Amino acid sequence: MQYACRYAIRRTLMSSAHPRDPLHGITLETIIKELVERHGWAEMGRRVPIRCFLHDPSVKSSLTFLRKTPWARERVEGWYIAYKDM
Repeated sequence: MQYACRYAIRRTLMSSAHPRDPLHGITLETIIKELVERHGWAEMGRRVPIRCFLHDPSVKSSLTFLRKTPWARERVEGWYIAYKDM
C-alpha cells in the first residue's frame, strides 16, 4: 500500500512539474552541443571552470562529469536556459 501511495504522489508531482520546466524533453547532450556550437569550449571553460571544459574537452567527458556533479550541471543548465531566453 505504501508503494502505491508514493508512486501516485510522485506521478502527480512529475506530471504537474514538467509543463513549466524549460528543460523538459531536452537532453544534457543537446544542451552541451548547442552551447559548444554557439560559444565554444573556451567560453564554456571560462563561465563554468571545470576540467572537462578546459583540458582536452569533449562531449563524452562533459556528460560523464556533469551527470555526477549536480552543482556543475545546474550552472550549465542555468546558462542554457538564459541563452535560450535571449
